[in-house]
This record gives sequence, structure tokens and C-alpha cells, in this order.
Amino acid sequence: MSNMSVKSSTPSHKGMQILCLTMATWFMAWGVGFAQTSPQVGSQVSMFNQVKSWMAETHKVKADEVTIAPLDPRVQIQTCSKALTVDHPFSSKDTVRVRCADPVWQLYLQVAMPAPVVAQATVPASNAGKPLFSGAGNAAVAPVVKTVVVPKRLIQRGTIIDADMLEEVSQTGGNVDNSMLQSLKDALAAEAVRDLSAGQALRSSDIRRAILVKQGQLVTMNVGEKSGFLITVRVEALQDGRMGEQVRLKNTESGRLISGVVVGPNLVKGLQ
Repeated sequence: MSNMSVKSSTPSHKGMQILCLTMATWFMAWGVGFAQTSPQVGSQVSMFNQVKSWMAETHKVKADEVTIAPLDPRVQIQTCSKALTVDHPFSSKDTVRVRCADPVWQLYLQVAMPAPVVAQATVPASNAGKPLFSGAGNAAVAPVVKTVVVPKRLIQRGTIIDADMLEEVSQTGGNVDNSMLQSLKDALAAEAVRDLSAGQALRSSDIRRAILVKQGQLVTMNVGEKSGFLITVRVEALQDGRMGEQVRLKNTESGRLISGVVVGPNLVKGLQ
């Protein structure tokens, strides 16, 4: 009777098998994850590059000097089949609106540019320590006056801001800070992200665009204002919306799906 021998795996062979299986599993998982996130990352990078190019051309700065605040990880960027439209929806240069026509969507981005260099007057050595007066051979240096927006009283975190809560004041001196709000319009229909003290100059990071229409709530919709008549109906919001955004709505009586533009808290305007 012949003897049958059975070869057993050595510890080194088992180690190699485990390593191979581990690497294969890791590469498969990595490949799936890359396939899922690559389009999203690519769309965001493309959008950021277009925004930086637009900022560079509009404000005569270098594109690589423009910074864009990171997006919320939950925001999904759909690939746009047409060229993106970029503009400043408010008077402040710190907010940029990006719109896509197909599919229809829009986003608000917080951007920052380098502060402009302010030329300093040169004081002759013979006049060192003396005040500068206007006159022959001597130019007066005017102080830098800027307008900032400040709360009239304490504004608590989460409050939706209206014009009665703020005022514009003039400040003299100090460095130019592009993050400071310069007009009441920049803060209207916005929400305070922290407690804001009275008299404190507001920055773009102190506020965010407030959700004025919430999904599932009944809101008022005005139709026909430009046509010489006005019809007001109550509709259900099918998605959240901020000032100026287009949202989907449903007529609760007919069940018809319609669209409108957010123009205030729980208020939308029908598309003409």
C-alpha cells in the first residue's frame, strides 16, 4: 500500500495568504469609494476654479490669491451641463452666488481676497514728529473712513436679522478688512451664527443665509403682481429655501406642483 503524504501550510504561507486577501479587500474597497466620490470632488474642484477665475477677472486679483470657504460635507454638487453663472448677489464682495441652468441649482459661497495695499505718506526727515498740514510742498494725509454695520442691541444666536436690529456707522483708522459688512443689505434675511454684541462690527463669518421657507410648512404665495393684479394662495413647501432661491411647492387643494422664489419668511413669489 502506497503512503499518501499531505502537505500542510507553513506559518509563512498562511501569513502571505492573509496579506494577499487583506490587500485585495482594501483595493476593492478603495476602488468603490473612489468611483463614488470622484465625480463629486471633480464637480466641486471645477466650480471652485471657475469662481476663482471670475473673481480674478472681476476684481483684478490673482486667482490663486482668492480663497473659498469649505462647503458643508452634506452638500452634493451636481455636474452642470452648461457654463456656470457667477455673480455677487449682495453689495458685499464676500458672498458669491453660483448658478447652473441644467440641472437647475444654485449655491452661495463665502470668498476672500487679499486686502489692497494702502499707500503710506512719506514724511521728510526734517518734518519728523511734526503734523502734516496741507500747503505748498506738503500734502495732508486724510484719515481712512469706512462704513461698518453694527447691531443696535444684543442679537442672540439663531435670530433672523432685520433692518431694525442694525445700523451703519463710520469708523476712522485701522486696517482695511474685507470681511466686515459695509451695508445693511449684506445682513438682511440672514441668521446670526453666534451672539452678537451691540456696537460690534459685523463680519461675514458672523452670519449665514437664513432658511426662510422650511420643507413641509404652509407658506404664502403671491402671483400676478407684475400684471396689475395680485392673487394670494397658501401652498406647501417641498424643500427648504433661502432668500432669492427657487423652491418646489404644492397646491394643497389641487395637488399641482409649482415653483416659486423665496422673497421673505414663509413668503414666496410665483414665477411669471
